[in-house]
Amino acid sequence: MTSAILLLTLLSFQAPSAAPAIDNQRVQVRQLDGAADSVPYDSVWVSRTGHATFLKKGDKHASDGPGILIGLKDFKVEPLVNKTGLPAAFPRPGSKKLLENARVVVWDYTWTPGVATPMHFHDKDVVVYYLDDGDLQSTTPSGEKTVNPYKPGMIRFNLRDRSHTETLIRGKQHGIMTELK
Repeated sequence: MTSAILLLTLLSFQAPSAAPAIDNQRVQVRQLDGAADSVPYDSVWVSRTGHATFLKKGDKHASDGPGILIGLKDFKVEPLVNKTGLPAAFPRPGSKKLLENARVVVWDYTWTPGVATPMHFHDKDVVVYYLDDGDLQSTTPSGEKTVNPYKPGMIRFNLRDRSHTETLIRGKQHGIMTELK
């Protein structure tokens, strides 16, 4: 009886299942802490250290620590025309392009405490992988404010066709943004 309880206790503390953190028409995002034998889609690997690599469907991924694997599904969207007159979300001052191909553009960006990003328009859906602990305040062109707390390792899928500015109001924040073409 005691060994059965011990086994159940150990099973309850296993690593999280391989269930996707995000699974929609555009992407399937999984958190990984190791290698992948064969990726099911063309994918972007983003490590917790902020590196990004593109993998073709069927490629193997060597372990280089924790991160996320963004599987790119074959769901096409027409390019979105920016009618706002605002600049695109990226490139923005202080951003660094990590990679670009026909499927994605991956950006590295660190927010500066108390300094708002320029008001911008998101013309692409984006997967954001947050690497630090900090709260971002988003402000729309009409002045509506929303505070979003983010912890290291959090992932968000944000739809295109939105405009806002962001200000780091607590802590520090660094993210890797994967824009979907």
